[in-house]
Amino acid sequence: MEEDQELERKISGLKTSMAEGERKTALEMVQAAGTDRHCVTFVLHDEDHTLGNSLRYMIMKNPEVEFCGYTTTHPSESKINLRIQTRGALPAVEPFQRGLNELMNVCQHVLDKFEASIKDYKDQKASKSESTF
Repeated sequence: MEEDQELERKISGLKTSMAEGERKTALEMVQAAGTDRHCVTFVLHDEDHTLGNSLRYMIMKNPEVEFCGYTTTHPSESKINLRIQTRGALPAVEPFQRGLNELMNVCQHVLDKFEASIKDYKDQKASKSESTF
């Protein structure tokens, strides 16, 4: 029971509010009856293959993860079901959070490199235009 409350606390940090006075859940955690916390399906609303495949890749890099896969519910719906099954005592929410953090770090690194390249390009362009006058 205490473990379930801990999982709920961790998941509640991943939920977002969409409008004033109205809360819309961006993430749901679904467990089949009779299963433990090592095999969980996460439903991510307003997401598609872009996040699903990237997140699946990051989560599968964890050696404690036995299975991770995702499906889109229907082409007209923008939600994905991400299933994680872990080995040993690691609850499925742990690699999920770690995968999200690692994916954010990779995206931030790409953004930083992109912005640095744009700055270098603009600096080179400015120096070339100054030297031609």
